[in-house]
Amino acid sequence: MKITDVEAFYLRLPNIEARTDSSQDALLIKITTDAGVVGWGEVDGSPYVTKAIIEAPYSHTMVTGLKSLLIGENPLETGRLWAKMHRATIYYGRNGAVIQAMAGIDIALWDIKGKALDKPIVELLGGAMRDRMRVYSSNMFQFSIEDTVARARHAVDTGHTGVKFGWEPFGLDEKRDIEYVEAIRHAIGDDVDFMLDVGLAWDAKTTIRRAQLFEPYRLFWIEEPLHPDDYAGYGKVSQSCSQHIAAGEEECTVVGFQRLIDEGQIDIVQIDVTRTGFTQAMQIAQYAHSRGRKVCNHNFTTDINTAASLHFLCAIENALVMEYCVEPGEISRSLAKEPVKITDGYAFLPSGPGLGVEPRMDIIEKFLVKTA
Repeated sequence: MKITDVEAFYLRLPNIEARTDSSQDALLIKITTDAGVVGWGEVDGSPYVTKAIIEAPYSHTMVTGLKSLLIGENPLETGRLWAKMHRATIYYGRNGAVIQAMAGIDIALWDIKGKALDKPIVELLGGAMRDRMRVYSSNMFQFSIEDTVARARHAVDTGHTGVKFGWEPFGLDEKRDIEYVEAIRHAIGDDVDFMLDVGLAWDAKTTIRRAQLFEPYRLFWIEEPLHPDDYAGYGKVSQSCSQHIAAGEEECTVVGFQRLIDEGQIDIVQIDVTRTGFTQAMQIAQYAHSRGRKVCNHNFTTDINTAASLHFLCAIENALVMEYCVEPGEISRSLAKEPVKITDGYAFLPSGPGLGVEPRMDIIEKFLVKTA
């Protein structure tokens, strides 16, 4: 079996709000083989940039577009192809958008491998430790406390035992932040886990002060209060705060996660497989396990990410909980023909080969951005 084509599909809602919401567009990867087996992946990054990295022509041995590297290759050789892509992009890659592009391709290759071998990806990753994951309802903060509370109550009413709110307008005013946190905790009651995503808004000392003020509200974790490169700051915060500290969604390499764990001393390692790929995600999870850390996913995009995250989390011993974006966008929540089943606060592992989900071509055609 040989790869015959690698395609990148950029999907975008007609109206994009000016806020930190990655559910408003998507970059899907389709890999086709001469055996008729097709694999799908996804990248959570800048779609135009990712598409260019995949489609770029050959420049020289260490500056190569990813598509040209893969045509004619055996898609089952996922480890070798990862190494090949990494070597051939070393002058302009090693991190960031190039690794993210590789991650989307890696997911599609694993999807092909599962379909070719008639096995779900979780089996290829070593076998299922569990057949479901507890999910939490992941939300953007709304621009009023009343609207945010309504979201929180809806999460509980729909069976979620964990709820998270993040990003703007939170983090700018201490008094207002406390009002938000207090109102959410009151709305969801004492038995529902409450995760807080600060959205990179603070420095270390501000985080430590806020964490002390938030102690009465029993946060399940405080997520990403600092700039992702502030490893020393994360170390100070992790040592000083009583709450668990979660971070990692901006990281996309094994080395980056190692620094965040060892220097930043975070408690909960958040891996987005659409930025790391399965190949790296398993290595990162193993390293986190060796350091006594729990792992969860990051997912604020589509059904492809949801399925990939679920296979990954069910394959590792130290999985904690699964993020599930509940933003109502048609791309994020309507992409799959038969999406991952989520009932009573749990996501159930698909039993079909590969990812176990397939995108709807009508949704792709409806939101496809035509590029030259």
